[in-house]
Amino acid sequence: MKKVVEVDLGRYKSVELSVEEAERVLMEISRAMGTESQDLEETYRVLRNFESFYDMAKRKYKDYIVPSKSLNDMIRGTVIVDRLKLIKEGEERRIVITFDRRVREEVLSEALAKLGYDVEIKRLELA
Repeated sequence: MKKVVEVDLGRYKSVELSVEEAERVLMEISRAMGTESQDLEETYRVLRNFESFYDMAKRKYKDYIVPSKSLNDMIRGTVIVDRLKLIKEGEERRIVITFDRRVREEVLSEALAKLGYDVEIKRLELA
């Protein structure tokens, strides 16, 4: 199986995963970086309460949910998750995680590889 990691012009990395896969990937990244941050805890809360957050986002016409971040985490460079996009098609629940620009591509690739994915890095460029 292949997963595409999109890297935008601001060096933010995004990947689409199932809710279950997302939690495992985040745990691997947290372990690899040796850090737990407020945004990560908030992201776990969103994943575990997917339906409630999905309904709230749709009611407020929001495409993305931005987990709260601690100023200390931002200063130390330990922020992992920048924003989340919740997707629901029928019974299938997926999430697009946009990682902070300081999360290295290698760390993300290794975490996805541990789940059994072949990783393709796709860089978005100006047309």
